Amino acid sequence: MRAVVAVLLLVTAAHAALWGLFQEKQPASDFRGTLPSLSYAPFESGHTVADVAADTEKVRTDLRKLSTLTKAVRLYSSTEGNELVPPVAAEFGMKVTVGAWIDKDANRNNREIEAAINLAKRNSNVIGIVVGNETVFRGEQVPLENLGSVPEIGVPPEESERILREEAQRLHDAEMQPDENGSSGLSKRAEAIKWAVAENNVHRLIKMIQRVKKSVNVPVTTGEIWNIWRDHPQLANSSDFVAAHVLPYWENFTDKQAVDQAVDRYNLLRDSFPGKRILIAEFGWPSQGYNLRSAVPGPFQQATVLRNFVTRAEAIGMDYNIVEAIDQPWKFFEGGVGPYWGILNADREPKFAWTGPVTDPNYWKIALVAVLVGLFMSLPILRLDQPTVMQALLLSAAANGVGAWVATVFSYWTTHYFVWGSAFALSLGLVLLVPLVLIAMARIEEIAAVAFGRGPRRLIGKSEPLAPATIGENVKFPKVSIHIPAYFEPVEMLKQTLDAVSRLDYPNFECVCIINNTPDPDFWRPIQDHCRLLGERFKFINAEKVQGFKAGALRIAMDRTAADAEIIGIIDADYVVHPDWLKDLVPAFADPRVGLVQAPQEHRDGDRSLMHYIMNGEYAGFFDIGMVQRNEFNAIIVHGTMCLIRRAAMDKAGGWSSDTICEDTDLGLSIQQQGWLTHYTNVRYGEGLLPDTYEAFKKQRHRWAYGGFQIVKKHWRRFLPGASRLTPDQRREFSLGWLNWLGAESLGVVVAILNLIWVPIVAFADIAIPDKILTLPIIASFIVSLVHFVALYRLRVNIKAGQMLGAMIAAMSVQWTVSRAVAQGLITEHLAFARTSKGGLSRMSIEFQAFWEAVIGVLLLIGAVVLVVTNGYKQVREIYIFAGVLVLQSLPFLAAVSIAILENSRINEFAFWRNSAIRTAELIGLRPVSLPSVAAPSQPVGSEIRRDN
Repeated sequence: MRAVVAVLLLVTAAHAALWGLFQEKQPASDFRGTLPSLSYAPFESGHTVADVAADTEKVRTDLRKLSTLTKAVRLYSSTEGNELVPPVAAEFGMKVTVGAWIDKDANRNNREIEAAINLAKRNSNVIGIVVGNETVFRGEQVPLENLGSVPEIGVPPEESERILREEAQRLHDAEMQPDENGSSGLSKRAEAIKWAVAENNVHRLIKMIQRVKKSVNVPVTTGEIWNIWRDHPQLANSSDFVAAHVLPYWENFTDKQAVDQAVDRYNLLRDSFPGKRILIAEFGWPSQGYNLRSAVPGPFQQATVLRNFVTRAEAIGMDYNIVEAIDQPWKFFEGGVGPYWGILNADREPKFAWTGPVTDPNYWKIALVAVLVGLFMSLPILRLDQPTVMQALLLSAAANGVGAWVATVFSYWTTHYFVWGSAFALSLGLVLLVPLVLIAMARIEEIAAVAFGRGPRRLIGKSEPLAPATIGENVKFPKVSIHIPAYFEPVEMLKQTLDAVSRLDYPNFECVCIINNTPDPDFWRPIQDHCRLLGERFKFINAEKVQGFKAGALRIAMDRTAADAEIIGIIDADYVVHPDWLKDLVPAFADPRVGLVQAPQEHRDGDRSLMHYIMNGEYAGFFDIGMVQRNEFNAIIVHGTMCLIRRAAMDKAGGWSSDTICEDTDLGLSIQQQGWLTHYTNVRYGEGLLPDTYEAFKKQRHRWAYGGFQIVKKHWRRFLPGASRLTPDQRREFSLGWLNWLGAESLGVVVAILNLIWVPIVAFADIAIPDKILTLPIIASFIVSLVHFVALYRLRVNIKAGQMLGAMIAAMSVQWTVSRAVAQGLITEHLAFARTSKGGLSRMSIEFQAFWEAVIGVLLLIGAVVLVVTNGYKQVREIYIFAGVLVLQSLPFLAAVSIAILENSRINEFAFWRNSAIRTAELIGLRPVSLPSVAAPSQPVGSEIRRDN
């Protein structure tokens, strides 16, 4: 144990060291001065002002903070609380550039203009007015009503007609341009029309600027992107100065290119308008959000870009304004980056320092969370029974990986802003991810136990010598009563089962064969005759109108069981047992604490087709991996056939119950809850038959899953402390087992459907799924599941790689089936027992057996394609990752589709593959071509061969 504790401490120390090693520090230019101007908005999250007095104090608090950082602030409106800013700013010696928000609402525009004029007249610290913000770029055409010099009168009719004629002429001239490609990729006509529309709005905006200039004595301009000024020079001629927005992020420049791009645009405008004052009215970089092609937001990128820009601007005498002072959480409509342009966060705390290396001020807080969570999740390793060093190392590394993820979630939650919808979506995603992470951890634990842990110690092996059974007062062979329930089973198949029982190398047993609810004498009379032929050991019961499914039949069999039978054996009607089954396993009951011994299932018809071959491989994993591991904790799942049960244990547990459709698992759990020991062997002591069809395979899995969920509902109270004699390890194994099977499959479907619902939101609403906290864990969980399957199959299951791959496809293919069973278990109490068709009597259904899987799988693929196509311009990384997740989530559904198609195709037959291999060898010369002998008298002529084909 000391070695394990040392491993835990070593991994924790290594985890902490990795955080220290990967701490990011970036160089940037130092700035120790005061910024000339910052964009500021006094809005709250709801973008409303409710209490003027209260807001005045908030504005005062904000400006007191900002006065230490900047000499002036720029506003974008003169109403909704912005009118409070100039007088408060004057208290701190700050200048203000007021703004008038202009859009299509004529009444609001007039209010904005009048408010801006009044602020300029009444406050001596107002140094300019910006009429409109990116009005031309946004395509917000200024209403004609706002163009008159007197708002109450508006524009005279003759003036309106002249304006409209000029605008129509520009559009007409644009439409006359040739329809050939222009420099921007659009046709020259489209380029001309786009320019004409903007030019018309420029002329309207100029009239508004002129209207304001006549009323104030401060400079007046408008705020527009730099290329609007370049393409419409008359706008600059009509403004007192050029207020250009240069935002490299929105133009797909990297953070390394941002400063050079801004300086280049500044020089371009200065050369285009010599003698004109050039103000870079907006420059900034977002600290969070999604990438736009090569432009990647982030706290380090924001800090380095702004510090390098400010230093460069000061050096060349550039006049500039930084957007913006404080994060604006209400700007969620501007995409993922909208709320994150401030140099202060919404709590008015600085995001970065202006001198020294750029670092994350909260880095070590996040690291501490990661290390502590990793250490906490590593503590259960100390409860393991004699874990090895490598086992502890892998588990501790996984636990610390989860700790790092939890810290990432914590960091995301504390550095992002959420509206109700996004908070709900993120919370729902995290709620679904918690069990997914637990499942992944359970699978990693199983990998560690199998690959690096100590070998099985409770497993009954064939090679181990067993003492004679000693149940009772004298040494003897305790009597075993073997029960074989049957319902419309193929006669010859059931005869084989009975014959195999008759050959058992054990002196003291009886066999009770009960056929229930099978009125057709063709099914039961031959079995009755066969039992008479086999002798007095074989009892035959033909029971009609039996209630309670298979459990009801087994209760009747118990009534006909010999009074001196101490052990009850259960086999299915299709099982051919080996002669040494009882001889090898009954001695385990020499320990009076043992209540049950389970042997694995095996199948003798795996070579019927390729589908049956891979199905057989899929079954083998459960019996060679899961059951072996659970046996170490006395927590095996009883699966009926090949099971031996002490009669006293069965009676104490209440016998066969019909309130679930998995009566065997139900009884086994009840026996364990009574405190009995159970044992398992992975030695095959018999072989049965595989389901006839893929439909039968799915129906069997549906029954198991539905019955399993019934058992959860029936027994969960007995997992509470003190409610039963289950040990903590048994409680853990059963709980994780249910979660790992029922939960994993159901979660997979739920998350896939939720992601489908998110596709249009992500594709068309400019919202992406956070990768590090939601999508990457799904990918990691898939990788863990893949490694878990491959590693454990290679270590424990003796099958070839091709069969293992097929088994993986078969295992994935029942995800939808299991999830449907769980959903039905949530809303119903009972479903009819569905017999699994075996023995070749069932016919293949004409219905396609993976219809809904095909629908969901195709929708997931279509969703991935839609995301990739709609993301072609922005190339947001998170959206590409989300599309990849959709593809991964489609695999279980497509696996079902592939098996359903395989079942009805020629390639399902082994003869096809043998013939193909022979033909291929002949074609490449590895095998001589087999030609029919001409001398053979029975050989048909060529024409007959063609007719036969």
